Amino acid sequence: MILRLLSFISLLVYIDLTRSAQPSAPEPVSAPLRELPWGQLNFLHTTDTHGWHAGHLQEPSYTGDWGDYISFAERLREKADSEGNDLLVIDTGDRIEGNGLYDASDPKGKYTRDIFREQNIDVICIGNHELYKRVSSQNEYLITVPDFHGNYLASNLDILSPTSGERVPLGPRFRKFTTKNQGIRVLAFGFLFDFTGNANNSFVEAVEKTVQQKWFLEAIHDRAVDLFLVAGHIPLDSPEFKTIFDAIRQVQWDTPIQFFGGHTHIRDYLKYDNKAYGLESGRYMETIGFMSITGLSTGGKPNFRSTSLAAPKFDRRYIDNNLYSFHQHTSLNSSSFPTPHGRNVSAMITSARKSLNLDRRFGCARTDLWTNRAPFPSEDSIFTWLQEQVFPATISDPARKDVPRLLIVNTGAIRFDIFKGPFTIDTTYTVSPFTSEFRYIKDVPYATAKKLLTILNQEVPQALDLPYDFAAKIPVSSVSSRSATISNTQGALHQDSNQIPLSSSSSPDNEGEPLTPGYTTHDSLGSDGDDTIHTPIKFYRVPNAFEARIGFPEISPQNAEAQDIGAEDPEIVDLVYVDFIQRYVLLALEFLGAEYKEGDTEAYMEGMTMTDVISGWVEGNWKGEC
Repeated sequence: MILRLLSFISLLVYIDLTRSAQPSAPEPVSAPLRELPWGQLNFLHTTDTHGWHAGHLQEPSYTGDWGDYISFAERLREKADSEGNDLLVIDTGDRIEGNGLYDASDPKGKYTRDIFREQNIDVICIGNHELYKRVSSQNEYLITVPDFHGNYLASNLDILSPTSGERVPLGPRFRKFTTKNQGIRVLAFGFLFDFTGNANNSFVEAVEKTVQQKWFLEAIHDRAVDLFLVAGHIPLDSPEFKTIFDAIRQVQWDTPIQFFGGHTHIRDYLKYDNKAYGLESGRYMETIGFMSITGLSTGGKPNFRSTSLAAPKFDRRYIDNNLYSFHQHTSLNSSSFPTPHGRNVSAMITSARKSLNLDRRFGCARTDLWTNRAPFPSEDSIFTWLQEQVFPATISDPARKDVPRLLIVNTGAIRFDIFKGPFTIDTTYTVSPFTSEFRYIKDVPYATAKKLLTILNQEVPQALDLPYDFAAKIPVSSVSSRSATISNTQGALHQDSNQIPLSSSSSPDNEGEPLTPGYTTHDSLGSDGDDTIHTPIKFYRVPNAFEARIGFPEISPQNAEAQDIGAEDPEIVDLVYVDFIQRYVLLALEFLGAEYKEGDTEAYMEGMTMTDVISGWVEGNWKGEC
């Protein structure tokens, strides 16, 4: 492992020169770095950015913005050109919903589409979040697809054309091109997992069916291909990617394949065979994925002679998204690194944030509150805070205020942590960006309602098949396909093979220099994938859903001992929930023998969203200066 380490004095000088592009972002922190493993063909990869194009304004490790990333890509392209190699830029979807830069504008995405299009992306595909609403999928078709001039691929997705009303492909099914310097002939696809939660103006074809289509079979029979590139908003170890891999291998058993995945919000790398690998590059602009391949055939060159290796060399690096990393990987500094293009885009972001007033404070968070970095329940858990403080004070419909209510919320409705310090308009959207409102079923027997959580948390085997987005995601690899075993106990430490602790707070390679907490990834290639060497962060499992009991009768002292047998339980409750989970609430009730239908549900606190509830509570309870 090669480390680029700077002396203590040079670090101090460098930090003085390092400035993040967004004015309110903290300065990046110096840390020991691993070099990028450059090869013949190199890639930069983003996925699941969810509107975080301004970077993280309260986390020094991830403060790079989209303008910084554009400068980084342009500098790496210059390096590739000077050395006669190639660099391609990939994005695999879920660019929307999750940050004020996207969600606070009217219409949503008013600024982010203009910002995002400035990056020169070679292969791009859609994510599921672009398809939940009709308007967002139409914006992809009418705006984003044309922005990328044939590079936006939609191998298994159609849409109803907003102009003609006809069902048409969202974008090209595939793309074949030859790289600029090496002459590598690339055949690229862009897939989405078998998603079923899309609005009714889009059509996701099952991957298993797509690979049987005539156009796909004709494409993979093309022998003039040096590399298959499969971009997908799909987990690396999914059945969908395996189906695509098997289909290609049945026709071309030895042509290299590079997969780029997404959706699970993790850093991950997976080997399919000696000539096929996959990379997934995290979430929320925390990670810029770097991938390299050496030993590919160069059939697009004049006077071609095969130079491919029997087993090409694949390698990867997960780059912490900050200027310190970018400067080191380009051997440049704060003066020489930014390109005019990148600076302009950073200025666009600053202007957009100012127009949206995203730094306006609702209050000041007194402590850090975590989604997965604290057990639930605990005083540091964001879900405990909601359950015990926010919801009891806010969830009440004037027309039903005297009726006890049992509120059920899926943990996936909360997207990110709260950091001690300013709680702003932007914070409300990073924590809860969705437009979901509240619904309820009136007068549900409490004896039935209190059993719902057991079903939604899948404590009853095979009772309910829930979507991946239902629960809060742990941003490290699932152990489902790995060798590690962990307890399923609620709140148990998530110690999986993608979260391997270092032996101490300093790396054996950096001679005792203190490390900061961060990703410590272990993947199919080993434990040296992260560019920045960190101490590990502990992650904890949280349930699929949690409840808050509001307006219940208080337990009297004389009945305190009888609490467990329900002496003070109400006979009926209003069953309240966020509308995103209505289908699963009704299915769970059916499993319990209660026959409720969609017609039995009504709006609760009509017009109020989770975002409104949280921001209103903060404004009323966390007043004062930080």
